[in-house]
Amino acid sequence: MTLFHIAFYRFVPLPDAADVAERLRGLAEGLTGSVLVAAEGVNGTLAGPAEALDAFEAAFTADRRFEGLLFRRSACTTPPFARLKVHHRAEIVAVGQGTAMGGTAVDPLAWRALLDRDDVVVLDNRNSFEYRLGRFRGAIDPGVRNFRDFPAYVEAHAAQWKAEGKRVAMYCTGGIRCDKTSGWMSGLGLDVLRLEGGILNYFAQVPDAERDWSGECFVFDNRIALDTHLQETETTLEQVYGDDPADAWRLARARRLDAAA
Repeated sequence: MTLFHIAFYRFVPLPDAADVAERLRGLAEGLTGSVLVAAEGVNGTLAGPAEALDAFEAAFTADRRFEGLLFRRSACTTPPFARLKVHHRAEIVAVGQGTAMGGTAVDPLAWRALLDRDDVVVLDNRNSFEYRLGRFRGAIDPGVRNFRDFPAYVEAHAAQWKAEGKRVAMYCTGGIRCDKTSGWMSGLGLDVLRLEGGILNYFAQVPDAERDWSGECFVFDNRIALDTHLQETETTLEQVYGDDPADAWRLARARRLDAAA
C-alpha cells in the first residue's frame, strides 16, 4: 500500500478552535500526523492511503472557512509519522508576532529572478540546522536556534536594509513561517517578498530547481530530508544536527520519535 503525505495550513479566525480540534480528531481517525489548531488558524501534516486522505480533505473543507484550502501531497517511502496528534494551541507558529500576512507573494517561477538581483536580500526564515542542510543560492542565515529568535535578527538589520534600498525576499519550508512574519516585517517599513508555498512548492513547480538550491530540504518527520525532486534522501539525523551542542536536544528528541515509529 502506497502512503502519501499532505501538508496544509490557513490563517483564519477560529473562535471555536477547541471545537475544531476535536472535530479534526474524528475526521483524521485512521491517519497519522500532527495538526495544530489555534484562534489564528490551522497547520497540519498527515499521512495515509490516498483514499483516506481524499475523504479527510473533502470532509474538512466542507467547513466554509477551509473551502479551497491547498493540500500539498507527495508519495512516501518511509512512513512519516507513528501516530496522530491534534492539539489546541495558543499559536500555530510560535513566534509571538501578529498573524496578518503582508508584503507580496512570489510564485516559484518568478522567484528565480529575485535571486539574481542586487537590490534584494534573500533571507532564510528557518532554523540554522535547516539552512546548513540546504539553501537557496545567495541566502543569508539569520542564525536562528528557535523561531522566536527570527524577529530579533530582522529588527537588528531592518534599518540597514531600508537605508540600502533593499527588498527582503524570504522563504521557508512550506510558506507558513513567512506568512506569519511578513505582516509584522511590513510594519517595520520593509518591502517584503515571500516565496509562495515555500521550498517544497518550488521543488514541485520548478523541474530544474537544483540550479537554485544547494543540498537538501529538512522535513519535520521520519523522512528527514528531501531532494529537489521531492524524493527522500539517505541523510541521517546525525548528519542533520551534527555535533553542535546547541542542537543536542533536537537530536535526542528526534531519536525518541524515530524509536517510537
